Amino acid sequence: MSSFTRVVANQVLLLFIVIVCGYFLYYILLSPLSPIPGPVVAKLTRLWLAFEGYRGTFHTTLLSLHDEYGDVVRVGPNELSIVEPGTVKMIYGIGSKFSKSDWYEPSRGARRFDLFAQQSERIHRTQRRVVNNIYTTASLRDSESAMDVTISRFMDVLENRCRGPIDLGKWLQLFAFDVIGQITFSRSFGLLELGHETPVLKAIFNAQKSASWVNQIPWAYRIHEAVIRPLFGERLAATARNGSIRSFVLDLIQARNSQENVHEDLMGKLEKVHKRHPAEFEKDDIVSMAATNVFAGSDTTAISMRAIFDYVLRDVRCKKTLVEEVDKVFSENQITSTAKYPVMSFAQASRMPYLQAVMYEAMRLHPVVGQTLPRVVPPEGLLCGDFVVPKDTIVGTSPYVLGRSKKIFGPDAEKFRPERWFDAHEGTMHRFWYAFGAGSRTCIGKSEPFSEALNASSLTLISQT
Repeated sequence: MSSFTRVVANQVLLLFIVIVCGYFLYYILLSPLSPIPGPVVAKLTRLWLAFEGYRGTFHTTLLSLHDEYGDVVRVGPNELSIVEPGTVKMIYGIGSKFSKSDWYEPSRGARRFDLFAQQSERIHRTQRRVVNNIYTTASLRDSESAMDVTISRFMDVLENRCRGPIDLGKWLQLFAFDVIGQITFSRSFGLLELGHETPVLKAIFNAQKSASWVNQIPWAYRIHEAVIRPLFGERLAATARNGSIRSFVLDLIQARNSQENVHEDLMGKLEKVHKRHPAEFEKDDIVSMAATNVFAGSDTTAISMRAIFDYVLRDVRCKKTLVEEVDKVFSENQITSTAKYPVMSFAQASRMPYLQAVMYEAMRLHPVVGQTLPRVVPPEGLLCGDFVVPKDTIVGTSPYVLGRSKKIFGPDAEKFRPERWFDAHEGTMHRFWYAFGAGSRTCIGKSEPFSEALNASSLTLISQT
């Protein structure tokens, strides 16, 4: 190697060292976020967030960090996790100027219509307005009878096939998937009869698991779409929502169109929306919404049901109280069905205060979302306690961590106690119950099919367990 080459190499090495040292110096000592406490590794790279997501420990790690550092924790070079109630309300409240961050980009993919992952507040408002009416409780009551059939089949399968101990979590997952099929396509997916997961259900699970780390580093998704997919095909499980799962839904739509017995299902309502608003809601958008229902609806319903059953069946006192409430409704002849497994209506179950408290409490302690719901600080910045947070900083809160806030839910926030929802400060707790998000970005599926399925099938199963 010539002396000139050695000099150039040394200068390049020196420049690299300076850049690295400058990077470390800035993000640890000079960044506007430097005064905010958090793990050192979090101040330097988002890769640790991706690692925690990959391990499935993000929610518990975040809870530990807030226990150690307080209401505001730095979890990335440019990201904060916040559980201070006033600030949380400011970030997620109605009329908030905090837009969704790039964390949502891998979830949206190339889809034009996506209520969950759409980052533009203006576009989201337009899209939600178009489809909002078909997700109201009144609209979804059209599927109640079809859902009752699935609930009765669920109970029948358990009675006839399950002799002895069972994996209730597995059966709840299969049931939830079949319910989504009835609501969306007027047909069960047949998983209750099959008794095990199918490839598409496994694809949904793998996609959710993959998204838990890919969403933390959107650049990995961009590299996949720009380089890896064109050369080698789909290699990220997180993109299945836009690939194999979407293809599965397209096949279901074609099969539905040839069915004779079709009730007033979600597909029919989506098609009517398209006819009324063809420019705002295109044919391809119907597929996107149906795929979202299959992808997200089945998983969220199953997770919620599992949490409710787990907490109730572990708490003898709670189960006894709930069964007594169920028995009271039966004894008052409010259940008039002559079916083998009488199923309460949504309206009847909604009038059962202890059942509602149980559902709120279980989903407070075990919400569907454990990671933060990241937002971008607007140009005017954010004042959070003693900290001034500059514009473009990513901020968010985890429903899992927020649900354990002693400031909001009391000193026994870690305890499963449904009675807390009858306390005097119950209104405050409802304002910070973020199991379905909050503000204008509250999940449009909050009324569907979660409440219907849980209100009815949970009662039937718990009372006989």
